[in-house]
Amino acid sequence: MSDIFYWASSTSETVPVIQTEMGKLFRRLVAIVVTVSAVLQMFYVITIYSMTKPNRAFPISRPSNYSHRSSSLRPKHTNVAFLKTHKTASSTMQNLLHRFAERNNLTVALPNEACDFYQFCYPRNFSAHFVHEHTLQPNMITSHMRFNLAELRRLMPNNTKYVTILREPGSMFESLFSYYYEICPSFKRVPNGSLEAFLDNPWRYYRPDEDESMYARNTLTFDLGGDKDRLEVDLDEYAQAFVAEIEHVFSLVMITEHFDESLVLFRHLLSWDVEDILYVKLNMRTPSSKRRFSPGIHAKVRAWNALDARLYDHFNASLWRQLAVLGPELVAREVNLLHKAQESFVKDCFGDQLLQLRLAAQIKNNKTRPWVPDNEVGILGYELPTNTSLPHNLCLKLIMPEHQYSDDLLLMASHRKRCSKPSTVTKLQ
Repeated sequence: MSDIFYWASSTSETVPVIQTEMGKLFRRLVAIVVTVSAVLQMFYVITIYSMTKPNRAFPISRPSNYSHRSSSLRPKHTNVAFLKTHKTASSTMQNLLHRFAERNNLTVALPNEACDFYQFCYPRNFSAHFVHEHTLQPNMITSHMRFNLAELRRLMPNNTKYVTILREPGSMFESLFSYYYEICPSFKRVPNGSLEAFLDNPWRYYRPDEDESMYARNTLTFDLGGDKDRLEVDLDEYAQAFVAEIEHVFSLVMITEHFDESLVLFRHLLSWDVEDILYVKLNMRTPSSKRRFSPGIHAKVRAWNALDARLYDHFNASLWRQLAVLGPELVAREVNLLHKAQESFVKDCFGDQLLQLRLAAQIKNNKTRPWVPDNEVGILGYELPTNTSLPHNLCLKLIMPEHQYSDDLLLMASHRKRCSKPSTVTKLQ
């Protein structure tokens, strides 16, 4: 009985002690659970991030032989609308932009399913409704379109820089004629595929309002949203106004024949580094598929494509004025630096041997095989070697053609959208 009495009398003292100890134990357990939960959540976020964020082109752990920081104190400008013109080395420029976007986890606007063949429903005037919903709120736009400033301003950030590229009309028209001969009726009507015959009497073959006619006259003007068939009566006045409009809208008009010098201006415009503008030439034709011009052909090309000739002459002169502001010595130094960085990068990718160009039909890797409009057009691409010292993905993307790269970018954008909250998915009104 006394034992019972002692236990009962002591409970008033031991209960608070037990409660205190249990409280401490409970709080420790809660702290452990919270910590474990936080670690698991962090692991989940890192896993998802690593799945959606592409590998950096030049990993921090690997010293870059190609890096040359911009002297500008400004941050890199990442919002760019590149008007991809036809047969102007624009595919090479587009690949450069795609790699920058992937390295920096940017969104590139891509065509939706209603638009055929990796173009924004070209040759229709561009509309923001042509953009795939998974690539809305983009930082960049690079695919073929017919320029429409009002719609692009609806889509792109307010501080977007507009850039395009022009090519000398003679070489460009020869390339258009060869590349689109089987697609463009105005070309296909010409007997024996003779460019000279077409230029002797273009109105015999050309139909302004039929499909694909934009490849047969003033293609640059058409791509830029202009009137390719402007009547002679007010051609001079129209050309002057059109050139002034392009100059007002575009921060930079590159020139194909001076591609590297154009890239120097591009780099300074956007405060990018040399590593951001490395490239190899893409979508080239074999030398044998290029036609030799007979005397007088250039003059006929310029006369038939008078608006394109005006554009080229004006912006070629403008390019050299801008380069003069930078200074010839600085430009030459930067072009030389670009060449050395490219040499080093390509060597890391492909070894001491030169890049092996092959006909598209001979390339085994479908990731690097360019699209060919017709078997008669000798389009070249690259085969990716297996013994590369850089990560496989870097070298692959350097030589990846437009269609395959666009597919990859869309997959990445779609994955990001699926991993984001439903409220972040944007739709244009």
